[in-house]
Amino acid sequence: MTSRWKTPRHLLRSAFAAFALLAFAGALHADTARDGAPVPLLWKVSDDDNSLYLLGSFHLLKPEDYPLSRDVDAAFADAEKLVFEIPPEELGSPALGMQMGQAALRTDGTALDSELPGETKQALAAWLEANAAELQKLQMTPQTLQLFEPWFAGLMVAIVEMGKAGLDPALGLDANLAQKASQAGKPTAGLETGAEQIAFLDGMDRAEQLQFLQESLTTAEEGRAQIDELHAAWRRGDADALWSGMAADMRKQFPKLYRRINVERNDAWVPKLEAKLQASGTDDTLVVVGALHLLGEDGVVEKLRAKGYEVERICSACAAAGAAR
Repeated sequence: MTSRWKTPRHLLRSAFAAFALLAFAGALHADTARDGAPVPLLWKVSDDDNSLYLLGSFHLLKPEDYPLSRDVDAAFADAEKLVFEIPPEELGSPALGMQMGQAALRTDGTALDSELPGETKQALAAWLEANAAELQKLQMTPQTLQLFEPWFAGLMVAIVEMGKAGLDPALGLDANLAQKASQAGKPTAGLETGAEQIAFLDGMDRAEQLQFLQESLTTAEEGRAQIDELHAAWRRGDADALWSGMAADMRKQFPKLYRRINVERNDAWVPKLEAKLQASGTDDTLVVVGALHLLGEDGVVEKLRAKGYEVERICSACAAAGAAR
């Protein structure tokens, strides 16, 4: 099966954020975000001669989420280079968007509806009817969506709902800091490739894909409150709420996928981060990855602490409130 439809390049930037928001949002009950700059999920990991700043990103943000905290500005100023999940120049590549679209295409000649349970099929049809205009903005139609796998349909639902909530991938923390790095002449790199990220999504088994699509539709029915709650928890820098809600819910609903996109990736990243700490010289690095990757017992922060590195959370707002962790 072939298609002339081309994946808009911003969809890859949205993909992992979409999965995280839809898989985890229902477990969070956040208070209203604090006024002012977001409280950063920022840690400093040090050895004898250099440091890593680890910053938990929200991949889609709103204009009012800027300017960033002075803590983030200071970490950026101190770092000689920045590292993201994938290199910024690759994320912006049209070829990568095409690769994502090709990976998501159905190859057996059937339509998406043919494998959906009755309840999911009906919910998707109702959602498509209600959101046809929003899909059109993403160069997508209900008919075109039938060419793709359930995981991709679930992402499209998530991306549309996040857009309706005012969240924009062009305003994501990764995009913002990558642009700043370019303007400041600071080199950037990635911990993995875009192709590897696409493979994680396309590697879901059929049961996981169908469950993810149904979950995305269920969350869409419940409205934007859940997305707003997750965004608010990130703005508050509430590591405990994000960890207990995000990780616990994902491990329960998608245990294999949780291990594949979180634990296994974290385990692969730790040696690369250690190499930067152990490198000769005094250059410091700012590492910007999705917040989930830094939190809890499976997170990069605890994995580096367990290896004996000095780890401290940098949070002026937390200290001022007497809540530093």
